[in-house]
Amino acid sequence: MKDLFLFSDFIDASHTFSYFFHLGLVALMAVIIAKFSTHSMQLVPRGMQNLGEAFLEGVLSMGRDTMGDERAARRYLPLVATLGIVVFFSNVIGIIPGFHSPSASLNLTLSLALIVFVYYHFEGIRTQGLVKYFAHFMGPVKILAPLMFPIEVVSHISRVISLSFRLFGNIKGDDLFLAVILALVPYIAPLPAYVLLTFMAFLQAFIFMILTYVYLAGATIVSEGH
Repeated sequence: MKDLFLFSDFIDASHTFSYFFHLGLVALMAVIIAKFSTHSMQLVPRGMQNLGEAFLEGVLSMGRDTMGDERAARRYLPLVATLGIVVFFSNVIGIIPGFHSPSASLNLTLSLALIVFVYYHFEGIRTQGLVKYFAHFMGPVKILAPLMFPIEVVSHISRVISLSFRLFGNIKGDDLFLAVILALVPYIAPLPAYVLLTFMAFLQAFIFMILTYVYLAGATIVSEGH
């Protein structure tokens, strides 16, 4: 029994090392790509600069559509774009045989979800003020405030669970799917599986980014009904 506990500790240590190692690789890839994209800026973008500008323009367009304001979209662009890059590379690195997805661990997905949760509340309070911001939790009808407030609190907490578990569950499932495919056809390149998993990696990053913009819009934009 004692040997079993020691073996369990070894597995946990190995998992922790693998997680931090692959997360470090993701951070390194993001820094290298950012460096190459901004190394020699030109008026007419080419190569990595063109790719980087296309990505940022796509994120900015997403922000404009979600928040309805160019200035607000640009304000939160660094946060949302960084989250998108981290999530995408954390997803896609697991497609490479022998590598693991950091986003297949709740350590990363929950951390990112908590960052979004804390930041959009901070921005809501900064924009509207403490009292006015939490007054929105009461709903438009005062008599329903005792009922609406706990519902709103639970709703906001559930966003952390939704953001973290959706990403974690999808990428964990993708990793298991790829492992099964490689076990069944180890000598035949399962190209359709790689295409599908790359698309899912992009899709999950897109969902994380747009939900971040949605939560920021809900916290900072005051509707007339309230």
